[in-house]
Amino acid sequence: QVQLVESGGGLVQAGGSLRLSCAASGRTFSSYAMGWFRQAPGKEREFVAAISWSGGSTGYADSVKGRFTISRDNAKNTVYLQMNSLKPEDTAVYYCAAVSTPKFVGFSADSRYDYWGQGTQVTVSS
Repeated sequence: QVQLVESGGGLVQAGGSLRLSCAASGRTFSSYAMGWFRQAPGKEREFVAAISWSGGSTGYADSVKGRFTISRDNAKNTVYLQMNSLKPEDTAVYYCAAVSTPKFVGFSADSRYDYWGQGTQVTVSS
């Protein structure tokens, strides 16, 4: 069982930056692939970024590629999402998710993940 708690959301102007954190409970965090998803009002949840258990592989949605960076610190049981050059269309509730797997495949599908955090709001003003 893994519990995930996101933090770091807030209000930022367009062009600004935020870093989201997702702290995980449990001693097997290093065996989990991690993902970030987001959901804007009236829209479906969408994939943002994912990282393999080792941190050696990452994947990004086209809409954030080059602006967002996912990373993890297995010693701290934490995954991060550094968001730069934020745009109003990045406004959403951001969720982290975890799946216990050695294979970094299908990471953009939310059905792939077993555990979810409660979300953190990111609002980007124009």
